[in-house]
Amino acid sequence: MDGLREQWGEEPADMPGRLETLERFCALVEREPDAIIAECAREVEGGKRIRIKKRRLYSDKIDEFQSSVEGDGRAQTRAGNVVRSFMIHNGIFMQGGVQG
Repeated sequence: MDGLREQWGEEPADMPGRLETLERFCALVEREPDAIIAECAREVEGGKRIRIKKRRLYSDKIDEFQSSVEGDGRAQTRAGNVVRSFMIHNGIFMQGGVQG
């Protein structure tokens, strides 16, 4: 949340909706947000390294979550992008998913 606020320069007006979306994703994968990030990264001597298999797993889970969201393709894409944004703001690069 801090990274998003910093990038926007203020609290995004849709922050409560973003949090609710992230909560629903976390319920789907049965993990807390910090646990998701911890699973996707590890510290090594040279700095942080991304665990590719875990990132791929969560990328697939985001696609699954996105397709389960009620509404049109635009609403589904937005939900997936909220979760991807969370990952990116926590140092886990994620590419855009399936467009609805």
